Amino acid sequence: MIRIGERDAVISGVGQSTIGRRLGRSGVDLSVEAVTRAVDHAGLTLADIDGVSTWPGYQPNSMGMAPVGVRDVKEALGLEVDWFCGGSETPGQFGAVFNAVAAVAAGFARHVVCFRTVTEATSIAAARNSPNPAGAVDRARVPAGSLLHWQMPFDARSAANILGMVANLHMHTYGTTRAQLGQIACTLREHAARNPKAVYRTPLTMDDYLSARMISTPFGLYDCDVPVDASTAVVISAAGCAGDLRRPPVRVEAIGSALHGRDSWDQRADLTTMAATDAARMLWRRTDLKPSDLDLATLYDGFSFLPLAWLEALAICGPGESGPFVEDGRNISFGGTLPLNPHGGQLSEGRTHGFGHLHEACLQLWGEAGDRQVPGARVAVAAAGGGPLAGCILLTSG
Repeated sequence: MIRIGERDAVISGVGQSTIGRRLGRSGVDLSVEAVTRAVDHAGLTLADIDGVSTWPGYQPNSMGMAPVGVRDVKEALGLEVDWFCGGSETPGQFGAVFNAVAAVAAGFARHVVCFRTVTEATSIAAARNSPNPAGAVDRARVPAGSLLHWQMPFDARSAANILGMVANLHMHTYGTTRAQLGQIACTLREHAARNPKAVYRTPLTMDDYLSARMISTPFGLYDCDVPVDASTAVVISAAGCAGDLRRPPVRVEAIGSALHGRDSWDQRADLTTMAATDAARMLWRRTDLKPSDLDLATLYDGFSFLPLAWLEALAICGPGESGPFVEDGRNISFGGTLPLNPHGGQLSEGRTHGFGHLHEACLQLWGEAGDRQVPGARVAVAAAGGGPLAGCILLTSG
């Protein structure tokens, strides 16, 4: 078993900006708020930060998906860094964290701040009010041979269209039902009621879920996560720095970043699985811990089907067993076998692109989650992505 690498790194602090719909604040403003909170949470100063990492880096015209890059944060905070990285060709959103872990383990930096910032809600609202919406897809400019090139004739412009087909196949193969998908949405809304930052906190009943308008079969309105404006940051530190930190750090037990199948939404050999399967198998190869050791899971829920895919990929459930596992909500609720997304996830807290899941897992392991604290939490898994690219990280309390 490989024992070197991620265990030379720890998570020393986390921070998050205000989360909201159409806040009207710049991405840099939100990022500075999150980063300074994370650094202070770790008991460090900005002068201690010698590395910066983000995903996917600054991307203009991204409709608020990537409004801020490494250089923006470095300049805004006056950081002097020895190492930095920002790019999209990684194992999903957690690629920024994995790169930072590797940099710290290699000795390129001692304290790396990783951040993910979105201003989607404000950008979408601005585009809707524009005579020439920036988010409109120009058919003439879609690259020939690209995935979108083949989707456009069918007006399939969204991940909801493609993932909906994957969910349909899972339902056809294993008997997964819409009510089981709905249980994810309803349970996470119940969890969000304990989270003052969550965008949606009012109760969601199964009747509400089933009667909502359809988006792309089998997904209805409440199967889709919520665009927000927000920034989330985590500080990755060298394990040898633990004595200098404000609190015992969260330990990085193992990471999963593998991609053995196709880098594609729709070209894997088994379309009932996705990249989450490759990443999760790698994760468990790098630790002696087992799925039964988990105290909670914060699993990516860009759509309600993705937590089901992750439950199976992580071997918490067997193939096709995730639907029955979540069916009545007991297993994934507080006090259940494996509390899922205690913060409400992206379906209720808001689309923080996986970083919100890592932020929550760390708070839980520090015992700092307030009214939503899972008692005795010592082992957690956080996952981001899950479709064509995915990453997961196994964490233990210090």
